[in-house]
Amino acid sequence: MSHVSVQSVTVLGATGSIGKSTLDVIARHPERYRVYALTAHTSKEALLDQCKAHSPRFAVLDDVADAQWLQQALRQAGSNTVALAGEDALCEVAQAPEVDTVMAAIVGAAGLLPSLAAAEAGKRVLLANKEALVMSGALFMDAVARSGATLLPIDSEHNAIYQCLPSEHRGGLAKHGVRQLLLTASGGPFRGWSAADIANVTPEQACAHPNWSMGRKISVDSATLMNKGLELIEACWLFDATPEQIQVVVHPQSVIHSMAAYNDGSVIAQLGNPDMRTPIAYGLAWPERIDAGVETLDLFQVARLDFEAPDETRFPCLRLAREAMQAGGAAPAVLNAANEVAVEAFLAGNIAFGAIPDVVAKVMALPYSGQADSLERVLAADRWAREQAAHTIRQLTA
Repeated sequence: MSHVSVQSVTVLGATGSIGKSTLDVIARHPERYRVYALTAHTSKEALLDQCKAHSPRFAVLDDVADAQWLQQALRQAGSNTVALAGEDALCEVAQAPEVDTVMAAIVGAAGLLPSLAAAEAGKRVLLANKEALVMSGALFMDAVARSGATLLPIDSEHNAIYQCLPSEHRGGLAKHGVRQLLLTASGGPFRGWSAADIANVTPEQACAHPNWSMGRKISVDSATLMNKGLELIEACWLFDATPEQIQVVVHPQSVIHSMAAYNDGSVIAQLGNPDMRTPIAYGLAWPERIDAGVETLDLFQVARLDFEAPDETRFPCLRLAREAMQAGGAAPAVLNAANEVAVEAFLAGNIAFGAIPDVVAKVMALPYSGQADSLERVLAADRWAREQAAHTIRQLTA
């Protein structure tokens, strides 16, 4: 192996499932990676344990009191890690000159600013935060182009497509002989259920995903297929594709992570065990390959692969997302914000599972004249949609 310089890595969202998997891969290669900063929203005890294990220079929490608690606990443990608090600190550790690579794995709109800061600073950005592209796709891709950042998608589907395309693939799919991108979906836990049964799903049922282990919000999105809708929007931005060039394919085994169909009739697929450490290791080491701690797929054990078309009547969120991307402007940000509020209301037991797409559709049908040409305007659309969604939910539950 050629001599490799040690890469300095910031992990935004270190205590979530992607963050933990990233640290697992990093710990396997101490000769390649060192941790510069770890951040968490409120999980201070988990962050303390990670700081003890990985000795970052900085640890960032949302709240000042939490950061003070962490700083004291770190001192008592004999650690030199400095604890910081707030959004400015998040952006600082994402764009610090010493940092080579940023894992952007903060869930939700909170991940927007630090992800954008990393892109603007020309970092290698491992993007696991959907909102950066869903809410502000044009701004984000512009920042990457301007700064010369390297953008590597970590979502298993987008990472798979990235692996199936030539390494230089901007400028539209046709330019590279690609006819269509095939985005695979497990179909979620309710794939075979009737519309009546889907309407009455409980939060516990929605959070029990058959193939992947994930947080509660993304588990619900996976069950409504909104997750796949958001991924369709992301894929349009990442690969310069139109919504019409992306076909969602329900594939219950989650073994093929996505495919690219070429003009000559070739379809290239990326397969693997459903383990996020594979795309994470790919992003960290690209263009090289490193051990991720993942077993090679046993095809004899898999035995068969099934495919079917998604049912957009029972799962309207996929259609809503496609319509938002076609509408352009602030529509994807509005879709995303309304969905976040609806999912929260469902998890809190305030609305039924079947009401999630209804809330999103109602908010999307309202006239909104704002643009999405600056971060302030994107965040304004986000706030507006959240208010409208909350109002819609109050009407539903009155």
